[in-house]
Amino acid sequence: MLKDIITTKQCEQLRTLIQESENIICVCHQNPDGDALGASLGWAEVLHTYFNKQAQIMVPDQYPDFLQWLPNTDKIIRYDKHKEGCDWTLQHADLIFGLDFNTSSRIDQMQQSFDNSPAKKVLIDHHLNPDVPAEITISHPEASSTCELVFRLTWQLGAFETLKKHFAIPIYCGMMTDTGSFTYNSDDCDIYFIVSQLLTKHINKDKIYRNVYHNFSVDRIRLTGFVLYEKLVVDEARHASYFTLTRNDLKRFHFVKGDAEGIVNMPLQIKGHKLSISLREDTERDNLIWVSLRSVDQFPCNEMAAKFFNGGGHLNASGGRLYCSIDEAIKIAEQAIQDFEEKLKS
Repeated sequence: MLKDIITTKQCEQLRTLIQESENIICVCHQNPDGDALGASLGWAEVLHTYFNKQAQIMVPDQYPDFLQWLPNTDKIIRYDKHKEGCDWTLQHADLIFGLDFNTSSRIDQMQQSFDNSPAKKVLIDHHLNPDVPAEITISHPEASSTCELVFRLTWQLGAFETLKKHFAIPIYCGMMTDTGSFTYNSDDCDIYFIVSQLLTKHINKDKIYRNVYHNFSVDRIRLTGFVLYEKLVVDEARHASYFTLTRNDLKRFHFVKGDAEGIVNMPLQIKGHKLSISLREDTERDNLIWVSLRSVDQFPCNEMAAKFFNGGGHLNASGGRLYCSIDEAIKIAEQAIQDFEEKLKS
């Protein structure tokens, strides 16, 4: 049996909050990934099917094209495209669910409207050190994903039996993507109990995998080859590597959001490799570098991200950003690898 993630008192409080609210919003972090989007879509489905509430899903900006197939994405509103309307909605909301972020700075340009909204807030997240003021905070950094927490909460509420594919598909997708298809942060046997229950809703997990990982353009495939052959810098002595993607690189391969997803994992296929770092220039803003880090075993990506890249995350998967040129970012990445040399060699 799955362990409860909120107390009985909190469970009753949550039910009351939902039942007394008419204008409900689900919000996730900028650059939404499979977990953020899956948790938002899945929880909105719980609110609709079990509580008979319509929840507006609001995301800060564009999400990857390879997630467009998820059920109900047509109902998602992008803040960057509809700022005025979203600001009004946030100001008049009764209840806001924050999903898959631990601090409101992670919702970027939506932050001010979110922080200033008079709505009551509930946070559901699996990142360290949550600091969003909320009526209820459901924070479990040990969880594989926020989608896992949404499932656990749904199970605890007794809502799971009422739900169908529109819940199970995004929840499975989020758990799959946030664990690298169950290759890291996925040793808890409860995860596979959850998967077994999602399969009772007759989802096609193999098709979900193909929709995410076998759904790229020719340009994305060529970009991958370009990175691995021309851009990858390997530090064999320290079992680490990094690569850069400049605006010119992205333009050459007709980059669209999501095209760089997953490439950072590929250098970890090198025998003995422990760390891979991706440095990608923002396509619009100067001196903004998006950083992704992936590792294996016990190498702490999150510590490196916090110390060098203004970021954080999980042990084996973290991210951050740098406000500098790509050449300066390279120097920082090289310094980070040198600084963590002892842990990389151990």
